[in-house]
Amino acid sequence: MLRHLSIRDFVIVDRLELEFAAGFGALTGETGAGKSILLDALGLALGGKAEAGVVRSGQARAEIVAEFDLPADGPLRDWLAGQDIDADEGSLMLRRVIESGGRSKAWLNGTPVVLAQLRSAGEWMADIHGQHAHHALLRGDAQLALVDAHGGLAARAAEVAARHRAWSALRRAREAAEEGATSTERERELLGWQVGELRELAFDADEWAGLNHEQARLAHAAGLIEGSAEVLDGLADGDYAVVSGLERLLARVTDMARHDAQLADVQELLGNAAIQLDEALHAVRRYRDRLDLDPARLAEVDQRIEAITAMARKYRVAPEGLPEVLADSAGRLERLTRQSDPAALAREEAAARDAFMAAAGELSAARHSVASALSAAVSEAMQSLAMGGSRFEIALRPEADGCASGLETVEFLVTANASQPLRPMARVASGGELSRIGLAIQVITSRNAATPTLIFDEVDVGIGGRVAEIVGRLLRQLGSDRQVLCVTHLPQVAAQANWQWSIAKETRDGETLSRVTRLDDAARIEEIARMLGGVHITGTTRSHAAEMLGLKA
Repeated sequence: MLRHLSIRDFVIVDRLELEFAAGFGALTGETGAGKSILLDALGLALGGKAEAGVVRSGQARAEIVAEFDLPADGPLRDWLAGQDIDADEGSLMLRRVIESGGRSKAWLNGTPVVLAQLRSAGEWMADIHGQHAHHALLRGDAQLALVDAHGGLAARAAEVAARHRAWSALRRAREAAEEGATSTERERELLGWQVGELRELAFDADEWAGLNHEQARLAHAAGLIEGSAEVLDGLADGDYAVVSGLERLLARVTDMARHDAQLADVQELLGNAAIQLDEALHAVRRYRDRLDLDPARLAEVDQRIEAITAMARKYRVAPEGLPEVLADSAGRLERLTRQSDPAALAREEAAARDAFMAAAGELSAARHSVASALSAAVSEAMQSLAMGGSRFEIALRPEADGCASGLETVEFLVTANASQPLRPMARVASGGELSRIGLAIQVITSRNAATPTLIFDEVDVGIGGRVAEIVGRLLRQLGSDRQVLCVTHLPQVAAQANWQWSIAKETRDGETLSRVTRLDDAARIEEIARMLGGVHITGTTRSHAAEMLGLKA
């Protein structure tokens, strides 16, 4: 559950530190006071899209930090471990910083992350239902996604979509092979010739460096032999050889050092120099012994380099790029070879279709079960929301040849009267009815959701009276095993909450800012009375408010 929310310089919030409790909490206040701003800030901490305009005027950046309890085990901990994010403290801290220019940064438990990682973690922790969420339920894709999410079928649906893409790709390849067999054959012949000559060259990038090194050595062999002889002559073989001269000088200094210890350092330096010269002498002799003039090998290396260079010029790449050209050409040739056989492609296409149909059939069976149970549960909830005689049904429309979503599309049907036939929800539901149906769906689907925190932002728009009280009871019931936060204007809903905050505007130093107050019992009576009676609050209004709050007892 959400434990703490810290907000800095966000819209009309300068600094807020909010501690959250379990159960059902109501956020109330005058219109425009900033109730939804708190949820917008939380949405950003959960990975929502950020805009530069959210930074408070005159400030460089906005910062939101949300701290949640972390389950002791489960898939979220496994996911965090896979991202190398520490989770030893038993909490998960999501931090988001938005700069005035629009750029943002994100952290999870102090580890810098990209926005996609923040969003993935946020999806485990909280689910936000916006005040216009019910309008999205008029779209077929949103309806299908809701059924799959409610039934835990999202992974199966993704697999079915992947298999449909594979089948579609093979179908297009087979059709292309049937339509372009002649041009494909000409391209295959050209690629086959290219692959053949590149393979015959048998070149790899490592060979190129070795060839150039060997060519340089062979081309300069005569000069290297002459130079080696000159060095040897200067070191040991000539009349003025350095090694023998140094040995004489060392012997003389050694004799002198017997009589004067101050020459010990000179003796040591000359001794080290003699050792170094001796090692150099032996190294040059070994090098000279390995050198030979090999015109035949030089010609062979030059010929090989010329062949590689010519091939590289032909394909307009550096010599090191020839292996990549070969790999690319071989891959294209393999694909065209497959495409040149429509019968083989047809067999692959049929196998891919069978795999899709098998997976889609299993998904379809699961969807029918989920749709039946969800239809009954939503219909029952609608009865309690002053929609007696109404019925809700999830229709699965068959797609004979299948589609990316499986073997069916989804359509939500509803009737407001038992005597009327079911019709698409978008055509028969009024604004108020749509709000109630959407709320019923959200509450029912949230019961099975894995997220520990559920947030409702003015989802009770368009209802009132007895229905509002029922909505409040539904949210309170939902809060018995989940943390539920609700922004509301309805006193009937707020009165059912376990705890309540009041959000108001205040002017400080000429600036309008948002302020949050946690309400005790007396303050809750005043706030509920304000929601009931408006500007002029009477004793009767306060008594009514106290009575409403007493309904929780």
